[in-house]
Amino acid sequence: MQAAPRARVARRPVHGVLLLDKPIGLSSNQALQKAKWLLRAEKAGHTGTLDPLATGVLPLCFGAATKFSQMHLDADKAYETVLRLGVKTTTADAEGDVISERPVQFTAEMLDEVVRRFTGPIRQIPPMHSALKKDGKALYEYARAGIEVERAPRDVTIRALKVLENRMDNAQPAIKMVVECTKGTYIRTLGEDIGEALGCGAHLSALRRIRTGGFDTTQCVTLEALEAMSEAERMACLLPVDALLAGHSVVTLDSENAGRFLSGMRRRGPWPDASEVAVYAAGTNSLLGTAHVKAGELIPVRLLSPLEISETLAQQQVIEQLAESEI
Repeated sequence: MQAAPRARVARRPVHGVLLLDKPIGLSSNQALQKAKWLLRAEKAGHTGTLDPLATGVLPLCFGAATKFSQMHLDADKAYETVLRLGVKTTTADAEGDVISERPVQFTAEMLDEVVRRFTGPIRQIPPMHSALKKDGKALYEYARAGIEVERAPRDVTIRALKVLENRMDNAQPAIKMVVECTKGTYIRTLGEDIGEALGCGAHLSALRRIRTGGFDTTQCVTLEALEAMSEAERMACLLPVDALLAGHSVVTLDSENAGRFLSGMRRRGPWPDASEVAVYAAGTNSLLGTAHVKAGELIPVRLLSPLEISETLAQQQVIEQLAESEI
């Protein structure tokens, strides 16, 4: 018996960032679509894919926030992972078929040495079961057809690698670790490479993203919690668009210069050179966009439209009114 089709909802402009604790079993896009439906949002995107096996921090960008999603695609990330030792799979995680089993025989000293070896700059070959494209086709499509293609190695940096638990004495030996890394790091590949270095092979049996950029799991909301909320409560979970710009230097413009900046015109002022700054309007303190500063010239990069700015202000007023009506 098929499930009843989901009721159509009236879409509306929604602007901001929702920090979702993605559940296991859903793709990042499936999680995004559920949250988008709950918020009745017109436009949304996420800032970096998590495998269905993985849980944890998935920043979802709505409306104007999608213009700045690249900020968190480029951010450092941290993961908590469990490596099942002695077993290799076709996908390097628990969803794949077992392709080899070996005894687990290494010392604590050997583990320490391997951890040191994989800390710092390393080179990875992307896994076949990934969304990375080759000749316009995702690698996982080749893998499903039983075809292995050559992949160019990638340079990434493991900023920290810490063993939380060493369960070598278990019937199913495993290691629980925390990995802090740069963008583009494949944790499945890292786990598989660590297993090879230990001489036993390994695959990921669990993966949780605990931080991306300045966002962590303590700030996240689950889909289950969102479903139980009122509309006002859901909207109140949204962080402002400029949450994606935390840490940026700020330039504030008066109304005349703000209008010209929004038209794409460069402005001059006593600002130090900067690769990217957040630009605001004086008075309303509304985010206008981002810019480069070079030789005292403010050069627009990404701009909100006047409509997006007014909708963002109106959205905040609606949230406050809904909150008052439910007290």
